[in-house]
Amino acid sequence: MTPIALSQRIVCLTEEATEWLYLLGQEQRIVGISGYTVRPRRAREEKPKVSAFLSAKIDKILALKPDCVFGFSDLQADIASLLIKAGVQVTIFNQRSVDEIFSMLYQVAAMVGEAEQGLARLSVMRAELDAIGQKAASFKRRPKVFFEEWDEPHISGIRWVSELMGIAGGDDVFPELAVQSLGRDRIIADGQTIVERAPDIIIGSWCGKKFRPEKVAARAGWQDVPAVRNGQLFEIKSADILQPGPAALTDGVAQLHRIISQWEAQYA
Repeated sequence: MTPIALSQRIVCLTEEATEWLYLLGQEQRIVGISGYTVRPRRAREEKPKVSAFLSAKIDKILALKPDCVFGFSDLQADIASLLIKAGVQVTIFNQRSVDEIFSMLYQVAAMVGEAEQGLARLSVMRAELDAIGQKAASFKRRPKVFFEEWDEPHISGIRWVSELMGIAGGDDVFPELAVQSLGRDRIIADGQTIVERAPDIIIGSWCGKKFRPEKVAARAGWQDVPAVRNGQLFEIKSADILQPGPAALTDGVAQLHRIISQWEAQYA
């Protein structure tokens, strides 16, 4: 398949497209990236930083003369609108589930003429997820897991995180919130609600802010939460799990499975 001219010069407003294009060996197409990009590390040294998450340097992006801009979610709608009005081709993905992440990655691969390679890499990722799921199926007991995206206010995990927790062998204590795409709809106003669900494991990923387990353990009324009582408080970096791309499907789920497996071996 011959790469189409549409995607010769690409700006990536979020990290997952950047990481995927590097994995596909198509990093030469990238002319601008998000300032939050940390995967791969060398992207920060090689590519101009042109955006945050909710804002972007529109003039700088236009000066790069991109053929296509990749972004993520309705939260980047205003950036997309400004670029579209300036005549730029913009593709905004809105992947929220594991299946949607796979779909997004395949579409990006196809857009740069790497559909076959992309499909092969995604097949490997699927196989690795299946292998983790098979191992988890043998667990004698599945822990209840609270995944906290933010601490003040408490925000529970998004859908793909909840799904990956399930694959890894745990049960999300707020599955009804996981289906809500927006963070504001996953706010847990009363921390007592979390206490009442008695999670066995608490995993923090505070959107780029360092997780502080001692702060969680010191919350009023949380001393008898099984996760606090047993010291089952862990961090997974947001770049590894809250990026809806290769990171979550590989390193993110692997860390979830390791944490849950260790709990199962000790407490099941």
